[in-house]
Amino acid sequence: MNLKSLMLLTTGASMAATGAMADGHMAGSMTLVSWGGAYQQSQINAYSDPYAAMNDGLEIIWDESSAEAVARLRAMNEAGNITWDLVDVVAADAIRLCDEGLAMEIDHDEMLAPAPDGTPASEDFGDLIVSDCFIPQIVYSTTVGYRTDVAEWNGATPSDICAIFDTETFPGQRSLERRPIGNLEWALMCDGVAMEDVYDVLETEEGVAQAFAMLDTIQDTTVWWNAGADTPQLLADGEVVMGSTYNGRLFSLIEEQDQPVAMLWDAQVFDLDGWIIPEGLPEDRLARTLDFVRFATDTQRLADQSRWISYGPARASSAPLVGTHADLGIEMAQHMPTDPANATRTFLFNYEWWADYRDDMDARFQAWLAQ
Repeated sequence: MNLKSLMLLTTGASMAATGAMADGHMAGSMTLVSWGGAYQQSQINAYSDPYAAMNDGLEIIWDESSAEAVARLRAMNEAGNITWDLVDVVAADAIRLCDEGLAMEIDHDEMLAPAPDGTPASEDFGDLIVSDCFIPQIVYSTTVGYRTDVAEWNGATPSDICAIFDTETFPGQRSLERRPIGNLEWALMCDGVAMEDVYDVLETEEGVAQAFAMLDTIQDTTVWWNAGADTPQLLADGEVVMGSTYNGRLFSLIEEQDQPVAMLWDAQVFDLDGWIIPEGLPEDRLARTLDFVRFATDTQRLADQSRWISYGPARASSAPLVGTHADLGIEMAQHMPTDPANATRTFLFNYEWWADYRDDMDARFQAWLAQ
């Protein structure tokens, strides 16, 4: 998908829609898996609370284990005991789960609501349907936040992603995710590799070694995080001076918590997030899950999520419904990663490459951390 396609998520016009209800007996409880923090709360506000209000007595359980979704679903499948009903994953993980037969294939036009003007779901989601098992939800980015009150910086302000590696101009602890995605790409870009050549370079042993050598330069001054909420908390506590996380988490820290933090949009890594349905659910649980998914991914519901977090809705028809923050009253479009002012230099995450190489790169990254 190109940048033009992503920009379409923030333009256009449409009307609100309501989800259609599935037929058949449905389970009285449902376990949803997500990422915790401000993102999961936005899903609760926009999706599960309204759905629960329409379904008296329904028990909705949230599990914050999306970061371990692939490993956990592999283990559940091996044990023959699938305890999750719907799982929020990044696109690369959806591709892996689909390829391994752990996620159910989706007929998007049959299972999901059309746009208000009748446009089939498959067309409304368009290129964001990157797997037969993937139900797109949001466009987000991994980017960097930094404190604006660091005395040791003598008034200097980070202007590009390579500030992460510039410990002379910007001394202090950093925080980066405890996985290779994003880190390897930024390391190569800041070691002279052109953005468009990053994945070609990572295809080679020399390129991987080059990326790790660049990360060597900051390993001793970096806190490695596991959850998206970690960097915002570390920044708020002053334990790090800059760090990576998801743009919506930084929006919450800056706009909702009014912390002395700013966001660095340079080389933000665009990615997709959405739902997969585990393969092999019993009939009543599957009926409930499909009913919820149809409701939670219609045009209005995806637009509603942006009232609580600055992620672009995955439907083209949802974008024009993005309005103001539910509590702050500020316009949300300008805080989206796809806003033209924020997207002057973006990095398009190659989820297909990572679906192929993730297990190997994960192992090498963890071995590097343990050195």
